[in-house]
Amino acid sequence: MADFKVKIDGKEQSTSDGINAIDFYKDNKDIVVAKINGQIKDLATALKANDEVIGIAANSEEGLAVIRHSTAHILAQAVQKLRPQTKLGIGPPIKDGFYYDFKVEENFTPDDLVKIESTMKDIIKSGQRFTRRVSDEKSLLKELASEPFKIELIGIKGNPADDVMEVGGAELTIYDNIDFRSGEVVWSDLCRGPHVPSTKYLGVHKLMRTAGVYWRSNEKNPQLQRIYGTAWPTKEDLANYLNLLEEAEKRDHRKLGVELDLFSFPDEIGSGLAVFHPKGGVIRKVMEDYSRKRHEESGYEFVYTPHITKSALFETSGHLEWYADGMFPPMQLDAEFNTDGTVRKPAQNYYLKPMNCPFHNLIYKSTSKSYRDLPLRFFEFGSVYRYEKSGVIHGLTRVRGMTQDDAHIYTTLENMAEELDDLLKFVLNLLKDYGLDDFYLELSTKNSEKSVGTDAEWVQATETLRKAAEAQNIPLVMDEGGAAFYGPKISVQAKDALGRTWQMSTIQLDFQLPQKFELEFKDKDGSVKRPVMIHRALFGSIERFFGVLLEHYAGAFPPWLAPVQVVCIPIADTHIDYLKEIETKLKAKGVRVEIDSSDDRMQKKIRTAQTQKVPFMLIAGDQDVSANAVSFRFRDGTQENSVSVDDAIKRIVEAIDKRIQV
Repeated sequence: MADFKVKIDGKEQSTSDGINAIDFYKDNKDIVVAKINGQIKDLATALKANDEVIGIAANSEEGLAVIRHSTAHILAQAVQKLRPQTKLGIGPPIKDGFYYDFKVEENFTPDDLVKIESTMKDIIKSGQRFTRRVSDEKSLLKELASEPFKIELIGIKGNPADDVMEVGGAELTIYDNIDFRSGEVVWSDLCRGPHVPSTKYLGVHKLMRTAGVYWRSNEKNPQLQRIYGTAWPTKEDLANYLNLLEEAEKRDHRKLGVELDLFSFPDEIGSGLAVFHPKGGVIRKVMEDYSRKRHEESGYEFVYTPHITKSALFETSGHLEWYADGMFPPMQLDAEFNTDGTVRKPAQNYYLKPMNCPFHNLIYKSTSKSYRDLPLRFFEFGSVYRYEKSGVIHGLTRVRGMTQDDAHIYTTLENMAEELDDLLKFVLNLLKDYGLDDFYLELSTKNSEKSVGTDAEWVQATETLRKAAEAQNIPLVMDEGGAAFYGPKISVQAKDALGRTWQMSTIQLDFQLPQKFELEFKDKDGSVKRPVMIHRALFGSIERFFGVLLEHYAGAFPPWLAPVQVVCIPIADTHIDYLKEIETKLKAKGVRVEIDSSDDRMQKKIRTAQTQKVPFMLIAGDQDVSANAVSFRFRDGTQENSVSVDDAIKRIVEAIDKRIQV
């Protein structure tokens, strides 16, 4: 047997023919797959001379994906064991779990999920091995003749647009599940892998729910049943995840929106179109007013644009070419007819705007510009409309009508880097003012199949954004091919109180639209040049940011954002007039205050205020009136008695003005 060297986790080792990656990790069950020469492969992969091997742990992102995909196979095996006539779809890993699609005669019930989960546990305990088998199309068409969806997947092999977990790469492969005792194949699935060596490497799992879906997300295809599940290396990991889901459910902004009377989605208006109630309107106004103030201080100029436009504007910008699927259908307007009914002037197509940028370009173009006018910063709370499919609409975080806090900055090429640096600092600091402070940046690069402009322009724009991002001294990750058609972008990713990541601000560098709209400025030497355009939405949209903050704070907004900042609670009706005097003083300071003069008992009034997440309660009885004081109660239940009225007002105003996170 020939001797050769391999590198295992950075250390060179001598070995011989016939050895597999698993031989180096047989005493470490935490390693579930390996990266061999940069590609993730099964631990059973045979090694060759000079291979570089890096073990991938179960608790890593890549390791979790393999565990979840392997568990999805066990789910499918269990379903076919219980329902042998079931036809298999696909079963990929997803964020925090996995799913598998099935064609079944009867839909799954909650009781079915219990039985399936129990069968999965039995399969996992049996220690079946996952074994990769290379095959060819002819053999597989015969072997999988009873699986129509798998046959279809074989037919699309090699088409990148249709790439799925089951097929891809240079080979067609089957993964056989082999019984530990008999060595016989007990179940198989078309799959490119990789997988864990055996079910002994799988941790714990839980089936979560079912859903009806269309095969390959196409409504023209058959409807299937999807089972969602989650899988984790340890019971503790699973328990933590389930606790997180429980807490997330309590914080669901759709639920809180109803409980706190903030917003709703009336059926009479339509899906994905929100109305804000008075309390929600207060929060939104405060959010917008503070943002306006900060933008004014940073040299932005406010503009306003209409909600609809002729199609020519989006033809010039390229949105009708690249973004038509995300736009509402056109309205045909302005047709003129002769008296006999014949058309004298044909109708024109008008579109609801999905973006504000083309409108801002027209404002820029309305007057001649000099280098002295730049940088020019336009800002608008602009309403836009996007035709999201009904299946992806989700509360305020995925809507069809939204208001973007949209800015477009026009600058010279020489000042582009400085402007980006200032812009990133502005964005991060403003988000911190709203209570988000755990960030990383994501840089989205050119999509070669969906882009305009030269390679040189894209390289320059991407490198400029990279340097600006790195200067912020926070983590930067790459999103290869994720840019919009006109330029690369930086996304600010913020973590909320539960550690969930939300995409917040986006900053896009654009050399293309200034060319399309023939934007110009006269430089110092008298030459005519094109400005560089920077697109920036700080919140993304007001609606989405509102939903994110609502979940981040679990409805308990800090005092400066709370719709009602103070509730005054009389112990008896005789104390209402005293509290009205305090109410007047607070209102004079700009505080949003109410008196609960209902017939409820005092303790019920306190519970109501706490349920409504009011930051401060001022309670007054006989002793308070005689001492010109109040009992100062906070929404967490703590209370300070005999606080002077002047001190209470001072503390409330200070908490609001300093945006203290009470």
